[in-house]
Amino acid sequence: MRAMARPSMRASPLQQKGLRGEAAAFDVNDAVAAAGCVAGIAARHGRFDILVANAGINHRAPIGEFELADFERVIGTNLTAVWVLCKAAAKEMVPRRAGRIVITGSISAINARPTLSAYVASKGAVHALTKQLAVELAPHRVTVNCIAPGFFATEMNTPLFANQVFTDWISQRTPAGRWGELHEIGPAAVFLASDEASMSPAW
Repeated sequence: MRAMARPSMRASPLQQKGLRGEAAAFDVNDAVAAAGCVAGIAARHGRFDILVANAGINHRAPIGEFELADFERVIGTNLTAVWVLCKAAAKEMVPRRAGRIVITGSISAINARPTLSAYVASKGAVHALTKQLAVELAPHRVTVNCIAPGFFATEMNTPLFANQVFTDWISQRTPAGRWGELHEIGPAAVFLASDEASMSPAW
């Protein structure tokens, strides 16, 4: 399984509104391709302003049954690929002394749940990486922030969303009494990518 940046996901809605939009597909686990995509955008447009590092995968299994290959696959996609993209983005942003990096973490990294050892470890590391990069890049006027969503009805969570027992548990655990919806995450990322967030903390 590969985590891909898919071209059809976001360019078309922008184009339908009369805005300029383009997309490029690449495997986020391919460090050369990922860095090349960022460099290519900067070369075509003369700048690279915003990175939203959102790709992620999960694998569920008790620790005693968790295979090393599955652990490394999750860490590679959720952590290493994020680091590669942040490095490539910083390379373009630092000389211009401007840029926004927004990384998707997870509430699971804070609360944890059974069978998610790789996912929780990767997202916990992403939270720590966000703090470190925020400190390192702030003097260059590049902000780095992390959004840590709770339980959202994403494609990755389809098996859980379809499980009525789990959905009932979510309804009892969350103040809103329901799963989150994707449109409720976007505005936070838009704010963190805006000029108004020029003094945002790491979290």
